[in-house]
Amino acid sequence: MATATTTPAATITWKLDPAHSSAEFKVRHMMISNVKGNFSGLTGDLTEHTVDSSLSFIEAAVPLATVSTGDPQRDGHLKSADFFDIEKFPQMTFKSTRVEKKGDESYSVTGNLTIHGVTKPVTFAVEGPTAPGKDPWGNTRIGLSATTKINRKDFGLNWNAALETGGFLVGEEVNITIEAQFIKG
Repeated sequence: MATATTTPAATITWKLDPAHSSAEFKVRHMMISNVKGNFSGLTGDLTEHTVDSSLSFIEAAVPLATVSTGDPQRDGHLKSADFFDIEKFPQMTFKSTRVEKKGDESYSVTGNLTIHGVTKPVTFAVEGPTAPGKDPWGNTRIGLSATTKINRKDFGLNWNAALETGGFLVGEEVNITIEAQFIKG
């Protein structure tokens, strides 16, 4: 009598490619315009469950010392104890806790974001991942874009300065965008 065998669901591990990935933020400055900055050198892994995407998992880290806003003085201030305090908290991390498929090529990924030693749940809206493609060196790659909004004060990033005209120098709401490319590992 033949017995039915079940094969375990396949997972694929993807390594974040730091040379082709970045994190960008946008925050209101002086209540009149937005300032953008970015980080490079991202690291992380995506474990893709090929049958049930809700079992997929992503973990990533962003080295905060790589912050670049186009102004070295502002970058130095962001690295200081007034904001990121990179001597004590050198990286921002994200570990997913839930992945929900929202459409053919979109997901909602909830997880724990840690900035400045404070961990809070956040949800990223994810476009992708793209269909796998081969690069010129034979590697298989996928890409995705992810966005979320946070309140920086929720993470202990409280520094600000009052403006003579009313309001504050730095907005509280921060938009975060991740552009990520992964290599099949």
